[in-house]
Formats: sequence, C-alpha cells, structure tokens
Amino acid sequence: MIPNITRGSRMAGLMVYLVSTDADKTKNAHTEPHLVAGDAAIMAWYDDGVLDADDAAAIAKHLDQPRKAFGVEVLQKDYRWDPVKKERVPNGHKHADVWHCSLSLRAEEGALTDQRWGDIANDFVDAMGFTEASGKAQCRWVAINHGTSENGNHHIHIAVSLVREDGTKASTHGDYKKAQQTCRELETKYGLEELSSVHATRGYDRAEKATAARDQREMHRDSLARKVRASATASGSEAEFVRRARDTGLLVRPRYAKNTTDVISGYSVAERPKPGERPIWFGGGTLATDLRLGALRQEWTDTPQAATEAAAEWNAAARNKRKANPRGPEKTAPDPQLWVDYTRNATSLADQLRTIPRDDHATWAKAARDVSGAFAAWSYRLEPTPGPLAATAAELSRTAQLRAPRQHGKPVTLPSIAGTAMLFLAASSKNKTAAQTALMVQLINTAFAVYEMHQQSGRTREAARIRAVVENQLAPFTATMPKAVPVGAEQQTAATAAVPPTAVDIARRGMAPIRPGSVVPTTPTPAQPSKTYQPGRSTGPALDR
Repeated sequence: MIPNITRGSRMAGLMVYLVSTDADKTKNAHTEPHLVAGDAAIMAWYDDGVLDADDAAAIAKHLDQPRKAFGVEVLQKDYRWDPVKKERVPNGHKHADVWHCSLSLRAEEGALTDQRWGDIANDFVDAMGFTEASGKAQCRWVAINHGTSENGNHHIHIAVSLVREDGTKASTHGDYKKAQQTCRELETKYGLEELSSVHATRGYDRAEKATAARDQREMHRDSLARKVRASATASGSEAEFVRRARDTGLLVRPRYAKNTTDVISGYSVAERPKPGERPIWFGGGTLATDLRLGALRQEWTDTPQAATEAAAEWNAAARNKRKANPRGPEKTAPDPQLWVDYTRNATSLADQLRTIPRDDHATWAKAARDVSGAFAAWSYRLEPTPGPLAATAAELSRTAQLRAPRQHGKPVTLPSIAGTAMLFLAASSKNKTAAQTALMVQLINTAFAVYEMHQQSGRTREAARIRAVVENQLAPFTATMPKAVPVGAEQQTAATAAVPPTAVDIARRGMAPIRPGSVVPTTPTPAQPSKTYQPGRSTGPALDR
C-alpha cells in the first residue's frame, strides 16, 4: 500500500475535486464517489451514498469549522526556484492547513470492500496522530473512495484539517516516514501485499508517462538511468564516467558547491533534444538513489589528482567543449583475456553471494548494482530500442536502491564484475559472440542469487519480478546466442561438457543455478577496435575493486 501526502489550504477545492465525476476536470475518471470513513459527526450525517458538489461543500465546511472558529493559521515553509543560483531558495511561508493523503494498492491486488477500506483509514489516521487516540483533541477528517485509477490501482483519499477541535494545531513532523511505517504495519494486519521496507525506487510524474506514450518512446528518466548506470559501472574514475556518459549521447552538467567553480557536489543529465526543442534535465539522485554522485564516488579512487581530472571533465561537459582528456583509458581496446577473467569472476561471485546473509543489504545492493550495470551496458550496445537486456537491467536496479542507505554498513569484498560493463561498451560489433554467451550465463546465475535472496526473505513481489523478466524476456533472447564451450570443469563427464547449460536451460529448470564451475569459450572472441571511436579499457579485473 503506497501513501502519497500533499499539503494545501483549500479544503473546499479538494473536496469538490474528490467527488467530481467530470472527466475533463480530473486526472482519472471518478465513479460513484462515496465516504468509507470519517470523524463521528461526518459518519452520522452521511451514509455510503454517492456524493455530489453540494455534499462536497457541506463536508468541507464541517472540516474547516474549527480553523475558522478559532482563527488559527497553519503555515508551511515555501520555496521558489532561483534560475541564477540554480537552486530552490526560501520564499516565506504559505497556508497549509489541509493534509491530504491517498492510499493506493497495486492493480494486481484487486479492490477492497468499503468496510475494509474504512477499517484501514481509521487505523491510519489513529497511527498518524490525528484522532483522540493520540491523547489530544481530534482533527476532523474524511476518507473518500471514487474508484480505480487509470492504471487500475484501487485507492482512497484521506482529507484532514490540521486544526484540532480545541483550536490547537496537529503536528506533521516526520509524517512522510510515519506514513510509510504505518502502511507496512497495516499491510501485515490486513493481509495486503507487503512492500519492501529495504528497497525503494524513484517515482515519476504522470505527465512524463503521458508524453512518452504520445511520442511512442520510453520515458526519458528510464533511458537516462540506464545510460548513466552503464557508464558508471564501466568506469574506473569519475573523469572516465563523465567521458563515457557523453559518449552515450547524454548532455551532462555539474552542480557546483556554493561559491565554487571547481567543487562538484552533484550532476544532471539530459537526452540530446531534437532541433528546436529544449533538453529535459534530471538530477542523478532523481533517477535512482544509487546514482547520486556521492554514491557513485564510493566506487572510484579519491585522490587530489583524480578530483582535478574529474573537475576538468565536468567543466568541459558544462560548456559542451571537447573532453579534457580525449585519449582516456576507455579508448583502449580491452585484452581478450578479460572475457575469460570476468566470466570466472561472475561465477565466483554467484557462488559467494549464496553465503552472504540475507540481511546484509549493502552487499546485495552492490552486487545487484554491478550486474544491472553490465546488462545496461549490453543493452546500449545491442538494443536500438529497449528490449530484454534493458528490462533485466531495470529490474535488478531495484535491488541496488536502498530506502535508507546510511542505515546499512559497507558491503563485504567480493569478486568484482564491474568491468563487464566496460567489455560490453567496448564491443566493436553488434554481433553476438560465444564469449558474450559465457559471460551472460554467469551474470544470469548472479541474478538468480538475487532472486533467491528475495524469495527467502519473503519479498515475493521482488522475487517474482526477477523471475518473470528472466524467464519471459531474457531466456528467449539467450536462445539466439552462440553456444559457449565449458572449460575449467574437469570433473564433468564428456556428455555434460558436450551440451553445456545455457540461460534458457536454467530458466526452464525453474531458476535452478549453475553449479559446475565456469563456462567460458575455449577460444575467446576478442572485441576488435573499429575504425570509428569506441571506448575500452586495457586494465584487468580487480577482485577487490
């Protein structure tokens, strides 16, 4: 169950919107708006009949009565965007006596009865401290059901006046966090699907999805996140990351620390717009929690020289100038032996992950981040439009994003596969090779380890999503790839070696992981540098990167 909180000052306007059935005036088609819960007086006056505009005005008047009677003002800090400073700056205060929260279920969960929604709403406002259960005078409130959203999500809206019956103000301190915690408790109490309290992905604005659908493309934030993730995972330094991101076609600009021009505290990226259009910028942290610059820097060397080189690349990107170092390590064709080395690393990583405690969220997030980055890089190299590789990268990225990263320790040292993204980005041809097949089988094996972790942790939704993307999208794709020859598994029988397991076989066996060692081509197919520029790296894999 997902809570979404907003604040305002027009109770009448909110109520009119919630009961409106005019499709031209609402984001979704409202059907049969009616009360499912509310304070005692409201529920004594109204039953579950359909509400109209007159009812909305009367209910709003009732909810607003204490505020008007006592003449209480509830204010909230206001901010505005300063185009010169390029940041939000204080803009005084604004009236915010109306607290509004929607509680929404996933479409797959179906609909709840009004009785069940009413029980949930009552428990929710009690837990939020808006009723007499808090030991204070109650706030006046209502909960309205007006049907499902355009995405099929059944939901209710709760409207609360923040002026209590005795004229005191209700506290909203920490209401976002409290609402999330309350929803997790209510999911358990009412047998609803329990969302993860560990992982959290960034949401998107409804207009983004509508615009993407109109233009028949994926949302910008999805393509941006995939390119940033691929570039970051493939890079050994911050300067290299900036160059690689620009190589994927992204516009990149830094965010400078206050009163500096060489201390970068964040970044934004945008797709290159069509002629006559303006770029749409997204901050790294708005794409994914693990794509914040601070999080990315944890994987790179932190030295004065590296910081200087990175600042030079950021400044060049901000001015849309040539790269400061146009001959970085990404221009070097990787050693063909790296395909074998990283395939073995991936095999070892999958085996070791199964010994990691399920509650070591930092380590699991790190592993998921690296595997997601590898699939993102391969998607960029092979898929003109988002396909199974992009879908797999997106699904694994969910595990890479922790709701509260600072609450977890540092990940334990495991075999590194971060360089696999570098190999895929450096591939000189879009043709699939046996080396790619061998590496992919072990990457899928690692994805299975993540699947098993979610399954054993009781996060069935996350496990089901990973399983679905591997079986329904990735397995058919793998069937089109060349077969790899297993080596380094001397104890296998000749018959077994003759027919090596593939990702398709794994998926069909019900997510059973590969156990018998590394599957790599006997003769690795090197990535030959093309006549045009292609990034690469000459360094070998670092087991403790």
